Amino acid sequence: MIHFLNLIRWKNLLMIALMQYLVKYALLLPFHESHSVLTTLNDFNFFLLVLATLCIAAGGYVINDIYDVETDKINKPNQVIIHKHISEKNAYTLFIILNILGVGLGFYITNEINKSSFFAIFFIASALLYIYSTSLKQIALVGNIVVSIVVALSILLVGIIELIPAININNKAVQLTFINIIRDYAIFAFMINLIRELVKDIEDIDGDYKAGIQTLPIILGRERANKIAFFLSLIPICAITYYVITYLFKQQLVVGYFLILVIAPLIYVSIKLFSAQKKAQYKHISLVLKLVMLTGMLSLLLYNFILK
Repeated sequence: MIHFLNLIRWKNLLMIALMQYLVKYALLLPFHESHSVLTTLNDFNFFLLVLATLCIAAGGYVINDIYDVETDKINKPNQVIIHKHISEKNAYTLFIILNILGVGLGFYITNEINKSSFFAIFFIASALLYIYSTSLKQIALVGNIVVSIVVALSILLVGIIELIPAININNKAVQLTFINIIRDYAIFAFMINLIRELVKDIEDIDGDYKAGIQTLPIILGRERANKIAFFLSLIPICAITYYVITYLFKQQLVVGYFLILVIAPLIYVSIKLFSAQKKAQYKHISLVLKLVMLTGMLSLLLYNFILK
């Protein structure tokens, strides 16, 4: 059981579920009465939406591990699951089941809200994760961007499914305001994940080189890739600082939260990236970025203070 949970990256799945639940229950529902925010899904259908997202994401992790066996033997020999604990055939079966479940639930949900065209989002996400693992991953930066888009999409999806079908003439401005807030968080997730993907590529340079995968660190070299990661890490620092100054400056508690738990760790990441050379250092930076993603998303709990 533990090998199955590790294969589908249960910790990452918990993070995705938490992000989606925060968007609905920390950002949207508290303003149902005070700001007339209308949502589309009841609690059970929202649970199905989260489950659909998790199934597609889990399927993506499984197919990625199937195609990464050789590189993982070099980069993470103690974490190899395919062939060692789960056969490739069983892993493929699991991948198919998870995608059928995820895309099938997406089809059900979009039909329930009479927006069958939104089904394309689930199908595209599933297809992108498969194409990423089989071919796009080997194209420098393209694979990093694709997987970061899918992460951002998991947040944006809540806004699309919950808010767009409930838009009417009276609430259009309010609904669009909240869609824009969700969009900003999706952009934040995209930026942090893109930096993290690049950092992981630098960390895994040895295994990727032996497997013939053309990642950015292999094409440009570790040092140049490191500089790109460093400069990329400055973008969210500037963007979040601007966001806090422009929209949240009067809220001292909120400013303090962002400074201590989001901006400060990102500055720490930039400093560490500037001088990083060893595999252990990149692993540490990757972990800090994961925590920043978490603290960034938890800031949704503060919107009760921000939008009083």
